[in-house]
Amino acid sequence: MRCGGALVISCEVKINDMTYDLTVVGGGPAGLSAAIYAVRSGLNTLLIEKGLCGGLLNEIPQIENYPAFKSISGMELASKLKEHASEYAEIRELEEVLSIMRKGENFVVKTEKGEYETRAVALCTGSRKRKLGVEGEEKFLGKGVSYCATCDGFFFKNKRVLVVGGGNSAVTEALFLKNIGCNVTLVHRRDTLRAEKYLQMRLLKEIPVRWNAEVRRIEGEERVQRVVIYDKKRQREEEVECDAVFIAIGEEPNSELASQLGVALDPEQIHNYGQAPKDECSACLRRWGCRWRSSSGCCCLC
Repeated sequence: MRCGGALVISCEVKINDMTYDLTVVGGGPAGLSAAIYAVRSGLNTLLIEKGLCGGLLNEIPQIENYPAFKSISGMELASKLKEHASEYAEIRELEEVLSIMRKGENFVVKTEKGEYETRAVALCTGSRKRKLGVEGEEKFLGKGVSYCATCDGFFFKNKRVLVVGGGNSAVTEALFLKNIGCNVTLVHRRDTLRAEKYLQMRLLKEIPVRWNAEVRRIEGEERVQRVVIYDKKRQREEEVECDAVFIAIGEEPNSELASQLGVALDPEQIHNYGQAPKDECSACLRRWGCRWRSSSGCCCLC
C-alpha cells in the first residue's frame, strides 16, 4: 500500500493493543452523544469519524430551533458538541471505517489507518444527501451543482441560482443564499411546502417559487447554464437559465456497515425500528442491554 514513504510496506497496522469496551462509528450529533453517555457509564470508548465531527451538521447555515441557542450555525454547534465529547472519549477524525469483523466475543474495526479491537460497536453513521438522479447532475457536480449552500453559496453571489426541494433544508438554504446576495428561485414538485410554517412565511415574502415543477435535466457547456423543468400543471417542459443548482431533497442512510454486519434493515432503511440479526450479534445486543435503532440515518449497537 502506498503511504507516502518509499520503504513503507503496509499502512494496515494495529494502532494499539487496547481492547475498547465500545467503538462508536460516526461523529455526528448521535455519535458524539453516544460517546459521552458511554464513558459516563464506565465504558472505555473510542469514536471514529471519516470526516470532521459534526457530519452534515457542519453544512447547515443557521439553526434556530435548538434549545439553549436562539440562533447558531451548524458548524459552531458541531464544534461545541465535539469539544464536549473530547473531554470524555478518544476521538479519531479523518479515518474511515472499511469493515467490521467478528473476533470471538469481540469485534475488529478496520480503518484506513489500522485496526481496533472492541467488545461492542455503535453505528452512528448518519446519512448522505439524496441525489435527483437526473441527466447532468453528476457531470456538473462542482461546476454549478451543489448540495451545500454554506460550502458553495459565496461563489454565486449576484448570480441566478435554483434551490430544489420543499422541506426545512431547502427553505433554509434558499434563505441563506438570498441573504448573501444570490438571485434565488425555489423549485418544488408539489403545490405546498413541507417546511416549518415559520420558515415558509419568511421564504414566501422574499423568494419566488416554481410550484408543481420537476427538474428533468441540468444543461450547459463547461458549467451549469440552464435547467429543464417539467411543469406538471401545464404538462410541458421549460428551460430556466441559471448559474447554479442547489439540491436539497432529503437524505439517505449510510447503512452499508450495518448491512455488512448482518443487521436486518427495514425496507426504506430509515425512520423505523430495525431488528437484530439472528446470529452472534443478537447475543452481543442482549449482553449490552441495547437495541437496534434507525433514525435520520443509521444508529445501532452490536
